[in-house]
Amino acid sequence: MSNPISPQKSPYLVNVNEGEKKAWCSCGHSSKQPFCDGSHSKNQTGMKPVIYKCEKSEEIAFCGCKHTKNPPFCDGTHNTLT
Repeated sequence: MSNPISPQKSPYLVNVNEGEKKAWCSCGHSSKQPFCDGSHSKNQTGMKPVIYKCEKSEEIAFCGCKHTKNPPFCDGTHNTLT
């Protein structure tokens, strides 16, 4: 398994609707950030997306650096990356 790349060092703020399922990209290679486009398979990262079912309609801060300890949500880890 490889380490994720960081497409950006800030969260992606996304409005979601109750009941939606989202596949958060954990590898950082997707061209549809913060969501998965299957790039983990093409790049043979050994990583898989994190499936999230939206419990309510709201704005969510999805992790953009891919190093969160609470995937798929931003936990501020990007502030510690160099």
